[in-house]
Amino acid sequence: MSREEVDRVLARLGAERDAVETALLALQDHPGRRLLEGAALTGRTEERWSVAGQGLPLLWSLFDRYSEALASARAVRARRAKPGAAELAELNELLSGPAVTVPGGSLPDGPQLLGAPARLVEQVSLAELMDRMNAWYATVLEVVNAADAVWSALPARIDLLLAELRRVQTLGASLGVRPGTHPLGDDLIVLEHELTELRAEVLSDPLALWRPSRVPAQRGTVPEGSAMAAPSGVVDTTRFDRAGRALDGIRLELEGLLRLRDDAEERLQGVGDLLQRADATLAEARRARGEVLAKIAATEVPAVPGPASALRERVVLALELRQSGQWHRLAPLLDALEDAAAKELGRARQALTEVTQPLAVRAELRGRLDAYRAMAARLRVAEDPEVIERYEKARWLLWSAPCDLRAAAGAVARFQHALRPVDGGAGRGRRPAEEGPAGERPAGEGPAGGGPAGQGQIGDGQIGDGQHHGQGA
Repeated sequence: MSREEVDRVLARLGAERDAVETALLALQDHPGRRLLEGAALTGRTEERWSVAGQGLPLLWSLFDRYSEALASARAVRARRAKPGAAELAELNELLSGPAVTVPGGSLPDGPQLLGAPARLVEQVSLAELMDRMNAWYATVLEVVNAADAVWSALPARIDLLLAELRRVQTLGASLGVRPGTHPLGDDLIVLEHELTELRAEVLSDPLALWRPSRVPAQRGTVPEGSAMAAPSGVVDTTRFDRAGRALDGIRLELEGLLRLRDDAEERLQGVGDLLQRADATLAEARRARGEVLAKIAATEVPAVPGPASALRERVVLALELRQSGQWHRLAPLLDALEDAAAKELGRARQALTEVTQPLAVRAELRGRLDAYRAMAARLRVAEDPEVIERYEKARWLLWSAPCDLRAAAGAVARFQHALRPVDGGAGRGRRPAEEGPAGERPAGEGPAGGGPAGQGQIGDGQIGDGQHHGQGA
């Protein structure tokens, strides 16, 4: 190397030496390293730290050798402002040759070849010495950073989750949810054991919950990127997250029981109201059935079901559970009671509808008869003897008791048929259907709906007044 090259190499090595010293001081003060040295380690962390823990003292030893070799080179360079050939040769040996003596096997896992005798010391160059320091530093820093990341992420969060679990246990106890009496109480105990075990594992074996984003540094390798770069990875929070979700689910169920405790009286009252309405509807159906049997003939009236006694027994059980504070047993029972009470009311209403169906049919026939009577008046055929006869027959059948619905329906249909258009005839007016496209009438005929021109219309009250026969309905 020339004098300029020597000066550039010395400047670069001096900068590297300062960077290494800064990194070693930071590693020595790293909180993860202090925690690792004072913790009772187990498992993977104990295995990894048993190797990496030796790295920091060795790193300082190698750093001292590096500093001494660099100081020797600087001393040679300082002899003359313009070093001669002898000084340049010595500097070339010191800066690039194997001029540094280090302990044998000073790589992270030992560099000796299989079967080769162990060497107490080795001669390496400054560049090789820097590579060895980088490899050891990567090994130590990976373990320290991983342990520190896990300890920073999980123990405090686990403590908060345990505190929340105890609050949920207190809430469950106030609702009668205890281990051995309710599945949620058993779930809380299992969850507490899992979190306690997880916390102990985090403290003693943090690397068991560390997932590196690359393969850990192997023997003799230099970490990617700049020297002294920290390895990366993520903390495995799967078990913690699963426990948090389980606790949230239990808490939501208990809060549901708490709302049930506050709303149980009102909800039970609602069930009672539904059952009372169902009973009243069934009573109305029984009364209506008697009325139908008395007023409607030749029809089958369905029987009215009795009250649901089994449902009332379950209501009594629900009241007992509420009094004893067994909310976890009351919750599913009350949901079932509300559904059953609503169905019971629907069943009662259906029974009333089926029982009163004949009366509804009779009312519909009466309405149709009145509508056809009004149509007869509009068609000016209300005075027709056949129309009057058929109207009186249908009216007598519909307003007599007991009423024969089939006969009455036939009579109403015959009355409607009497109003249909015909081709004409004595005593029967021409229907509107017989008119032409524009409402014109054949020549020589009077107004539609009547007989000869000038014949008066018979009013509504003239048909069947005072002619009602049979029992009142």
